[in-house]
Amino acid sequence: QVQLVESGGGLVQAGGSLRLSCAASGRTFSRYAMGWFRQAPGKEREFVVAVSWSDWRTYYADSVKGRFTISRDNAKNTVYLQMNSLKPEDTADYYCAATKTTQPMSILLAAHDYDYWGQGTQVTVSS
Repeated sequence: QVQLVESGGGLVQAGGSLRLSCAASGRTFSRYAMGWFRQAPGKEREFVVAVSWSDWRTYYADSVKGRFTISRDNAKNTVYLQMNSLKPEDTADYYCAATKTTQPMSILLAAHDYDYWGQGTQVTVSS
């Protein structure tokens, strides 16, 4: 069982930055593929970015490429999402997700690929 706790959300003006954190419990965090998803009001949850557990391979949604950066610190059981040049359309609840995998280079893009989810943290970008 893995528990995920997100933090770092808040209100920011367009063009600003935020860094989200996702702290995970569990001793084998390093064997978990991780991802961030977001859900805006009235919209479906959408993929933002994913990272493999072995070689830090990453994949970004086109909408955030070049502005967001995912990183992970396996020693601290934490995944970060650095969000720069934020836009009003980035406003959403952001969720961290994890799943254990034996494939060290797996990058998982679909929500149904993930077994564990955090409670979400709200990000609001004002224009």
